[in-house]
Amino acid sequence: NAHVRPHLEAFFRWAEDEYSKVRDERGLLRSALGYAVRQKQALMRVLDDGRLVLDNNRSERALRRIAVGRKAWLFVGSDGHAQSVGNILSLIASARLHGLDPEAYLRDLFRVLAHWPRERYLELAPLYWASTRARLDSRELAAEIGPLTVPPPLLPAPQQEAAANGSSR
Repeated sequence: NAHVRPHLEAFFRWAEDEYSKVRDERGLLRSALGYAVRQKQALMRVLDDGRLVLDNNRSERALRRIAVGRKAWLFVGSDGHAQSVGNILSLIASARLHGLDPEAYLRDLFRVLAHWPRERYLELAPLYWASTRARLDSRELAAEIGPLTVPPPLLPAPQQEAAANGSSR
């Protein structure tokens, strides 16, 4: 951190100075410098939190699938359909991000969703799915139809959380 900060600060001083010289021009240099200047705050944040990753390769790869399919999805029927496609693609990308097989996740999700309390939908998100799935009866989940026993909440309800923290809403 102590070694990198002066170099990053010097880079951004240089980038801001150079950008001010080409701000009114067109071209790749202006675009690149403008991008660097706009990303300064996010890049400097890496110095304050070592858990942050300096690149965005994972998110770029996730978006690439969408960019490649863009022409195929150009005519999805309506704005409502486009919103639905976007939601599903986002869910699939999130499942991949959390190490889930998207097909298996969606199959389980559709099996569970009709039985799950609406106020606990967050437990079905890819981030929490492994913990939630582990608490389900595997025989019930494997059955294509039939009842499903919903386990106790994985996450505290907002009211319970507020009470535990000593505050009220």
